[in-house]
Amino acid sequence: MSKRIVAVNAGPRKGWNTDTLITEAAKGAEAAGAKVERFDLFRLAKYTGCVSCFGCKRELNKGHCVCRDGLTPVLDAIREADGLIIGSPNYLSDMTASFRALYERLIFQNLTYNKEKPCCSERPIPVLLVMTSNAPEGMYQGLLQGYQQTLNRFVGPTEVFVSGDTLQLEDYGKTDWEWSMFDAQAKKNRHETVFPQECKKIYEMGVSMGKQV
Repeated sequence: MSKRIVAVNAGPRKGWNTDTLITEAAKGAEAAGAKVERFDLFRLAKYTGCVSCFGCKRELNKGHCVCRDGLTPVLDAIREADGLIIGSPNYLSDMTASFRALYERLIFQNLTYNKEKPCCSERPIPVLLVMTSNAPEGMYQGLLQGYQQTLNRFVGPTEVFVSGDTLQLEDYGKTDWEWSMFDAQAKKNRHETVFPQECKKIYEMGVSMGKQV
């Protein structure tokens, strides 16, 4: 029986950096024999982050977010999955609001507030956390360590992949404002030389997850 992996894109732009890396990781997992179910958070029905109803703290709902909205099928799929690939672009030094909404509800449903057993999940799954950013990748080490530690504890063993200094536009000259902060040609060169190598690397990480699960 094929193992199931959920791939979640928390970025809005199809065909760009985050979307491409998630797609490559998913292809790698499929090449290893896993079945991948994909969700694009910006294309779901309306949803929110955690509403602090504490419904998931009742024994009957243990490990289950009781809020029913566009994120419900994503949370249900992750709960039954054997692995999770999730990625987001960096917005203002953090992940997107869409990522945060899922992250809050994914983590909080498993948090017990019990000293002896702080996590109620009985089945940890491997996680591949992907972040893309137009800034150099080394800027966000602390941010990513925080996400990694929490995912390790409440979802499963987590690997992190970062693609920094990414290309944001095909032509920086077509913007109304002058984006003088960036070297547009250097970004394009990187996209044409380094980014394909990153795609290959994350494909292999997807293969590894597919074999692992």
